[in-house]
Amino acid sequence: VAKKLITTGNGRCNITNRDININRYHGESVSFAEYALLKYDNTVIEEFFTTLGVPFFFDEQGKAYPYSLQASSVVDALRFASEELGVEVFTQTTVSDYEKTQNGFSLKTSNGDFFGKTVIAAAGLCSGGKALGSTGGLLSVFKKHGYSTVATTPAIVQIKTEPTVVRSLKGIKVNADATLVVNKKTVRREFGEVLFCDYGLSGPPVLQISRAVERTAGAVSVVLDLMPEFSFGEIVNMLELRSKNLSKRSLEEFFTGLLNKRVGQVLFKLIGCGLRDKTSTLDDIKLKRLASLMKNWQFTVTGTTGFANSQVTAGGLDTNEFNPKTMESKSSAGLYAIGEILDIDGDCGGFNLQWAWSSAFCAVDAIGNN
Repeated sequence: VAKKLITTGNGRCNITNRDININRYHGESVSFAEYALLKYDNTVIEEFFTTLGVPFFFDEQGKAYPYSLQASSVVDALRFASEELGVEVFTQTTVSDYEKTQNGFSLKTSNGDFFGKTVIAAAGLCSGGKALGSTGGLLSVFKKHGYSTVATTPAIVQIKTEPTVVRSLKGIKVNADATLVVNKKTVRREFGEVLFCDYGLSGPPVLQISRAVERTAGAVSVVLDLMPEFSFGEIVNMLELRSKNLSKRSLEEFFTGLLNKRVGQVLFKLIGCGLRDKTSTLDDIKLKRLASLMKNWQFTVTGTTGFANSQVTAGGLDTNEFNPKTMESKSSAGLYAIGEILDIDGDCGGFNLQWAWSSAFCAVDAIGNN
């Protein structure tokens, strides 16, 4: 149970974030999430988990974790509370369809039929893949019953690029501005630790900007600014001074103390310099080409690493067909959908779990009131 939850936050479970606001969420009708996020905000969630014996720890970025820093403790606390309330749990049970009955609903599953006055679809979507039971199959069930959907794509996921350069830097991390550019237009920019991989780029800023990669058509690239706190002109001046002070040093060691040594060597290769050349061979044109690369290093995007590696799925059930205050279907009383299966997804940092909790509270309160 809760296999997907146990993997969140690198095994620590990033439950929520101090800065919950609608600007950190996405979807065709993102305002749908506003009521739930405001009414059942992070303070409500913190109070709820405290009653289950799970106090929060907030890091310097505002991310909330269980004080134990163990995702398993969150799963256990929820599991124990469910057992104490008499909840029955059935795992390895695939829902293939449902029927509206006179008194509620009948679920058709691989483990027999289940009956209930109300049904909450909290199945998530495709992120995590089959290993976590995330196939997106329930979305197909809804579509069979006439519900509209928004195309699903991976979000918060590693980005694949043309491999030649990144493969030579595999395992190296740099602090940089990462910008996603689609058809020469900036879509999103984030700063943080970028990781070079044999397939492309990863790291927090890359995950944050990845949402649009498979949701757009045209030329897509990631642009790295290795020194965002300095202008192009300032970097040129810095490199000119460095070339004077280190004139006897080989280009292989030119960047030692300024940038990652291997990254610096790759930059020189890209502008056509030999690493055994002396720094004294650098002229004004080469220094400006080098500065330009440091400020505007472009990587052609070829895709993402897919649903199996993504933390959340963009797209899902069209929110226009559900009540934003109750999460109830507008066409089928007693049927609710919450969390990732709806066309709402958040940024990395606890925002998606907050949406899961907030939408769940809306549905449960509505059922209780009825």
